Amino acid sequence: MATNAAQFLMQENVWYDKWRCEDAEKAYQEKLAGAHSGLVVQGSQSSIVNEIARARQQIQNSLSNSGQGLAVGVGVDNSEVINRLNNVEQENQALRQVAADLRSLIGALTSRVAALESASGTKPPAVAAPKAAAPSKADEDDDSDDDIDLFGSDESEDEELEAKKADLVKKYQEKKGKKPALIAKSNIILDVKPWDDETDMAEMEKLVRSVQKDGLLWGASKLLPVGYGIKKLQIAAVVEDDKVGTDFLEENICAFEDFVQSVDVAAFQKI
Repeated sequence: MATNAAQFLMQENVWYDKWRCEDAEKAYQEKLAGAHSGLVVQGSQSSIVNEIARARQQIQNSLSNSGQGLAVGVGVDNSEVINRLNNVEQENQALRQVAADLRSLIGALTSRVAALESASGTKPPAVAAPKAAAPSKADEDDDSDDDIDLFGSDESEDEELEAKKADLVKKYQEKKGKKPALIAKSNIILDVKPWDDETDMAEMEKLVRSVQKDGLLWGASKLLPVGYGIKKLQIAAVVEDDKVGTDFLEENICAFEDFVQSVDVAAFQKI
């Protein structure tokens, strides 16, 4: 069976002409491909040209429209800017005028103060001269002005002011000298302890209050329990710091050794 098939194939001429078929098919396919590519190229080129032309037209339109809008916008902005600049210049001129007025006013005040200080020697400005009385009719009819003194009144007023000031300073110094000096005082609370519960606390308080000195003033007192029936005497005193101190009080109270065991400062406060 296989041998018959091989013999049959060997008798067919198609196998020997295969390259011709392939060449013909290749040429046919190339011809078809060339025609199709040409159409595509031509179509694509025409579409690209149209797109480029359309893009150029859009660019020209946008440029023309933007140029017109820019011109209009610039005109509006320029007018607003010019108006604002004019307003700013006017305000600047007004401010400069105000500053110039202030400078002239300050200069006038400075010169006036300097003149007043030089006249009174850095003293309060002189009181304004009293208003002159209205001239009588007889004075108006008199044409002679020999008795008019333009400068004598200022000198007399300065002398009067100096005398008044000296009098005021003298009175102030006298008043200040009479004012009493501030005296420093303190409030002291003492704890006076007895020896035992048999100590006469009333007598001990009497002895404590017997301590007297200029600048010492005894105050209220009370008995406070310590323990085991013993009580201590707590007494207040107001002293002048320059005259009486705690050492003086402790030394003089402890001198009553039959009644007093010890003295402690419970509180000390400046008044």
